[in-house]
Amino acid sequence: MGFFTMILHLTYMILGVEPIQKFPPALSSDEERACFEKARGGDEEARAKLIEHNLRLVAHVVRKYYTSSKTPDDLISVGTIGLIKAIDSFNHLNGARFATYAAKCIQNEILMLFRSQKKLGCEVSLNDVIDIDKDGNPLTYIDIISTEDTIAEDLDKKMKINKALDYIKYYLDDREKQIIIMRYGLGNTKVYTQREVAQILGISRSYVSRIEKSALEKINKYLTPEG
Repeated sequence: MGFFTMILHLTYMILGVEPIQKFPPALSSDEERACFEKARGGDEEARAKLIEHNLRLVAHVVRKYYTSSKTPDDLISVGTIGLIKAIDSFNHLNGARFATYAAKCIQNEILMLFRSQKKLGCEVSLNDVIDIDKDGNPLTYIDIISTEDTIAEDLDKKMKINKALDYIKYYLDDREKQIIIMRYGLGNTKVYTQREVAQILGISRSYVSRIEKSALEKINKYLTPEG
């Protein structure tokens, strides 16, 4: 019986299609030890025999611990990989039972599969489509979270704002400073309209407008000198 044929038959067994008697029985202790000695010497037939006669161990682990799985054939395939790893790494001279060691290797391989599936289930690609726009074009995560790099512009703007505030504080006269602060809400103050500023200061709205315009021209000239 070929290796993949055995895997297929084992799958049928788990699904209840074929009886377990179709599979070779477990080896005796002496036969098992002899096969391990030959396999360590490079005998592929002995290695294949160990795999063949321990496939029912994979079935046993899957049926005992993973009865609720919807994909038993996948677990069998993965469990068989664990069995092969156990055969290749088992030291038959240490006195331990191979079945105990192999069962752990089979379970570990299946658990690794579950962990990888869980990890992949939590991963989200930036190119995953999350919606369709009105024109029928796909909308991906990267479309809604990507932003233009404006670090340089933001820093330049912040520097100019700080520079403008210094100019307002130290170079505008008191009336200009007062009107600019009120009009633009500087220092966390309320933003007032020109009419409201005029009423508070007892001057005309047109006068407020002229003072504001003059102050802004001074600030702009300070921030953008010739050259």
